[in-house]
Amino acid sequence: MPTPQKARIIEDTRRELEDAPAAVLANYRGLTVQQLSQLRENLRKGGVTFRVIKNTLIKRAADEVGISGLETYLEGPTAVAFSHDDPVAAAKLLSQAIREFRKIEIKAGILGKKAISADDVRELADLPSRDVMLGKLAGTLNAPIQQLVWVLNAPITNLARALDQVRQQREA
Repeated sequence: MPTPQKARIIEDTRRELEDAPAAVLANYRGLTVQQLSQLRENLRKGGVTFRVIKNTLIKRAADEVGISGLETYLEGPTAVAFSHDDPVAAAKLLSQAIREFRKIEIKAGILGKKAISADDVRELADLPSRDVMLGKLAGTLNAPIQQLVWVLNAPITNLARALDQVRQQREA
């Protein structure tokens, strides 16, 4: 039976895992307190919660939620970045932090209720943001309509040009 404090941490972690569409597990060893504080602040600005949690407590919370496959990644110090709004945000922000601090290591990730490898997390981080993807989708959906308008408008434009040429010939 876990202590009341550990039971609360398990419950908080379980709730975070249920609510967040994605999470990233990272090794933060080697960061100074100042760097860790700066990392937390950068993640918080991006809508990501960053918590250091014992591996056994992460495993218990994940088991309660129904996430399996994390056991192999739960070694050494582990911090979890919970992405609440954008599933890609935690992966992107941690990848930026790796470039900045060079001491953070991505261990694994959780997408939905499935554990994913560190390589999958890196691929997720390389995806464009949701807004960019929606913009590309809108552009792709808009392109055929623009072409249709151009094709329908072409005869009228050609007629106007022909009439303008006739006018220029008569004036000359």
